[in-house]
Amino acid sequence: MLESLEIWARGVVESYGYLGIFLISFSESVIQPVPPDPFIAGGSALGLNPLLSAIVATIGSVLGGLTAHTLGLIFGEPVAKKLLGEKNYLKGEVFMNRYGALAVLLGALTPVPYKVICWLAGIFEMPRTTFLIASFVGRLPRFLLFAFLGDSFSKLL
Repeated sequence: MLESLEIWARGVVESYGYLGIFLISFSESVIQPVPPDPFIAGGSALGLNPLLSAIVATIGSVLGGLTAHTLGLIFGEPVAKKLLGEKNYLKGEVFMNRYGALAVLLGALTPVPYKVICWLAGIFEMPRTTFLIASFVGRLPRFLLFAFLGDSFSKLL
């Protein structure tokens, strides 16, 4: 199984390289469920520069997050209430009002679905500058960790 995963990751990296990492990171921050972490690690393990991989992933992810934030601002309350229901909408509002930038930072740094936090930040009108700083501060260390883990793994082989 590890061999087939390596073949698949090698195909993605060889075909798309940094662009693939950017696109996966961007789209994951808006809607798609596949996290960019294995692609970042795989890219570094297969020869991409780990620092550049992490930076490309961070830029893609933060721009995707900004897109989700903007969509949240545009579609906002009516769509959120319809999708989440009144009760969950109010819980989201309390959560974002209480934790704000910390929620974005933790969503960016941990396995908590970052895209959900991005949408909520937009829906509840978090200032863009605060959102962007918290996103960048959370995403970069996470992606650096995966990039350098991938690079270290390649040196063990």
